[in-house]
Amino acid sequence: MALDADHVKKDPAQPPALDAPELYINRELSQLEFQRRVLEEAQDERTPLLDRVKFLAIVGSNLDEFFMVRVAGLKKQIEAGVFDTPPDGLTPAEQLAAIRKVAQQLMAQARECLRDEVLPALRKAGIEVLEYGELNERQRATADTFFHQVVFPVLTPLAFDPGHPFPFISNRSLSLAVLIKDQKGKEHFARVKVPSTLPRLVPIKRSSGGVKKDGTVPYNHYFVWLEQLIAVNLGTLFPGMEVVETYPFRVTRDADMVIQELEAADLLETMEQSVRQRRFGSVVRLTINETMPSRLREILMENLEVDHNDIYPLDGPLGLSDLMSLYSIDRYDLKEPTFKPAVPAIWRNGSAERDIFSIIRRRDILLHHPYDSFLPVIDFLRTAARDPDVLAIKQTLYRVGKQPPVVDALLEAAENGKQVAVLVELKARFDEESNIGWAKTLEKEGVHVIYGLLGLKTHSKIALVIRREGDGIRRYLHMATGNYNAITAQLYEDLGMFTCDEAMGADATELFNYLTGYSDKDCYNKLMVAPMNMRARMNALIEREIELQKRGEKGHLIFKVNSLVDAGMIQHLYRASQAGVKVDLLVRGICCLRPGLPGISENIQVISVVGRFLEHSRLYYFRNGGQEEIYLGSADLMPRNIDRRVEVLFPVQDAAMIQHIRNDILALYFRDNLKARLMMPDGSYRRVSSDKKAPPLAVQEWLLKKRHKG
Repeated sequence: MALDADHVKKDPAQPPALDAPELYINRELSQLEFQRRVLEEAQDERTPLLDRVKFLAIVGSNLDEFFMVRVAGLKKQIEAGVFDTPPDGLTPAEQLAAIRKVAQQLMAQARECLRDEVLPALRKAGIEVLEYGELNERQRATADTFFHQVVFPVLTPLAFDPGHPFPFISNRSLSLAVLIKDQKGKEHFARVKVPSTLPRLVPIKRSSGGVKKDGTVPYNHYFVWLEQLIAVNLGTLFPGMEVVETYPFRVTRDADMVIQELEAADLLETMEQSVRQRRFGSVVRLTINETMPSRLREILMENLEVDHNDIYPLDGPLGLSDLMSLYSIDRYDLKEPTFKPAVPAIWRNGSAERDIFSIIRRRDILLHHPYDSFLPVIDFLRTAARDPDVLAIKQTLYRVGKQPPVVDALLEAAENGKQVAVLVELKARFDEESNIGWAKTLEKEGVHVIYGLLGLKTHSKIALVIRREGDGIRRYLHMATGNYNAITAQLYEDLGMFTCDEAMGADATELFNYLTGYSDKDCYNKLMVAPMNMRARMNALIEREIELQKRGEKGHLIFKVNSLVDAGMIQHLYRASQAGVKVDLLVRGICCLRPGLPGISENIQVISVVGRFLEHSRLYYFRNGGQEEIYLGSADLMPRNIDRRVEVLFPVQDAAMIQHIRNDILALYFRDNLKARLMMPDGSYRRVSSDKKAPPLAVQEWLLKKRHKG
């Protein structure tokens, strides 16, 4: 919803109150604007071809989650008669109306990009995604053989008539709506599920594509859509019947779970039940082929209990997330160049197994993933597991992924007799099932497993190692902005730090006492901890910058976050801008603040960088009259992070490290003229205008090259 900026310009001496709805962007619409920026990466011809495919798949997956969680939540509010409005003032019904318009546009544009740009370019490159009607005789024979030998035995046609109730259709499942006619001329409806256990893009035998200039012999890859292969062979499923017509459709259901939190043991059981029930939520989106006739639409609408506003007719394949399978093709000439994360020099000198704790005692160590390897984090935990002087390991786990080496290290530590306590967050959305499995595995090996706190999600990323040294103990810490996930550490941009700072170690001990036992401590030495003291500390630091600006100092704030939603924080940033403080915001995704409003936010700029890696670090810089302070951590500026999650922000104390972050990382983001977008007051984004004299720079690629040179 665009702001009428003229309202502010007419009388800048009397700008609106800082809680006025026109000063805020709607959260949901801002989220969709982020999906538009992701789509732009697929539309950009400079993006390697298979990476364009990857971005289309990401858009499809992100929109699925958006509907499953955000749209589902708005629909629940309407059903419950809840009319509380966010800071922007839009009611749930108004938000849904605006979302439908933008989402339909995004889905249509993604398919236009696929049909008109990406698929033709893939074909030229030797990767052909064919319609069934385009197959030659040999290819058709191969595809039909695959159908009869592999697909047909898996299919289960489900009739719908007085003797057969309408079949249940699970979340994110692709189906065919089939109209058949019996020998008496009576029409019947049937549903055939497209099996998710089979490849959506059915590979047909590869053929040599000829010799390239470098002497290699590439192969042409041929694929056909599984739903089309099923559709042309439906006669085998309905012998004696005439298949009149068939159309694909796809269902998206409410996947947000309401958890009744009881005691820890009950929470595990409740989460397991909730994960199973996720498949059965109400339908929030029905995507169909735009040629589907009204009589079939009406059957689906009535039996899936969806409003006509929740139907999205599209020209092209449904469920773009399945395109990710193409990215696995071994055509590295069509992808971003591979890279090997760098191992910091201090880690390469000598044996990490022997020296890791002495390395951390010498000085704090900063890691910047994925440019820096995640191996030091794994080495830290493995060494702790094997070191006879290590007494205990305490850690929070949010998303660890499959076959996590971090969990292996914790299991080894338990086997070696260490005291190991792990908080496994079972409510990590869409990772619940994986976390439940690892929680059970850890428990079986004697690890003390805690499942989170009543009413709070534990999102902090912290590992504490207690080691006996001399007559006492020393605490070693790893704290980070990202998860303990070795896979995403190669895909997400994050920062992590090792330290044995005594005060931070004491704070970490107090934090784990809060997480595992009974503690209402709300005062920490150096850490900001939500929900206890983070909001108050952040407000105080912003206020300090305002006061310094008033005294003639050059006030400057730089915040790098995933999302900026919290109205209270936005108002503090508006006040800072009004006082003359320079506010530079790097916000990857949702931003509800409007930059560039006269009298309100003319000193604020918002940049979003979307590129090869997912920008994930949260970083807070305060100039502080030249005595610069930087905090890193897990918390975005959202009400849920500040008030309803356990989050940690930790200070960077080494002066050289602060300078490195300020000059060698943050400054680069504001020089990016290839992947950066500048936010406009109305919530839209445009590419950063590049100075003709400035060389082209993409911050992620620059950091990659620097690490390789280093």
